[in-house]
Amino acid sequence: MQQIRFRQYPTIIQAIHLVILYIFIQTVVDFPLALIDYYQDSEYLYHPVKKILLGVGSVLFILWYGYKNTGNPVREVFPLKKFNPALILLIISFLAGTQQLLNIVNHWVDRVIPPPVWFWELFNKIFENDFGFFGAFIKVVIIAPVVEELIFRGVVMHGLMRNYSRTTAVFYSGLLFALFHLNPWQFPATFVLGLLLGWLMVRTKNIGLAIAGHAINNLLVLLSITFHDKLEALVFSRLSDLTLNVAAATLAAISLLAMIMVLRSNKKKI
Repeated sequence: MQQIRFRQYPTIIQAIHLVILYIFIQTVVDFPLALIDYYQDSEYLYHPVKKILLGVGSVLFILWYGYKNTGNPVREVFPLKKFNPALILLIISFLAGTQQLLNIVNHWVDRVIPPPVWFWELFNKIFENDFGFFGAFIKVVIIAPVVEELIFRGVVMHGLMRNYSRTTAVFYSGLLFALFHLNPWQFPATFVLGLLLGWLMVRTKNIGLAIAGHAINNLLVLLSITFHDKLEALVFSRLSDLTLNVAAATLAAISLLAMIMVLRSNKKKI
């Protein structure tokens, strides 16, 4: 039997290597500093110089390393094309519905694997900074989506879409994306987001739409954390869990079906 030869970087194994390399670069400095900060109540992990040098440096290196190995032009690795603006509204409604449903899964995971206090202290610091909501917005809604999508729906999907079936490419890019966050308690949410963005990338070949979808998801999370008490008082306390979940499931299902119809309509026009 003739052995299958993969010609495009990265394959699944190469994508795993790339993600591990990125995590290693981040962890080799972050983990020791996180331990020091936790036990000594210091802020070394969030020092501006460290965040800029390590954050920008590691991202540029991974993007350069991955892009260089593809051997293809920028426009092929990070494609940009026109898309129907209606997709943005549908992504918002779909993510709003799925986030409510994923809360059920997350609560179940919390019961099975109780998260340690120190972990959530470190997680919450992602949204804390010297510039309040604006600083969190820049970091979570702008920087993170751009960086992560260029890697996962750019470099990683570039190879996976050319070496495997669409289903395989979407599944493994979503899985690597979820594992990359090193947060088992948020794995269901990041995995679903990764699947959605991978599917959109396969259907539209547009890194810009993937970045927009990621930014929308992070914005919804940021708003739900920042205004949790107000939302609880205005909405969640007045509706039963069953009503909320049924409404969320209906919204997500209708939004997904509408996205499929819009994408099919665009394909026929092309």
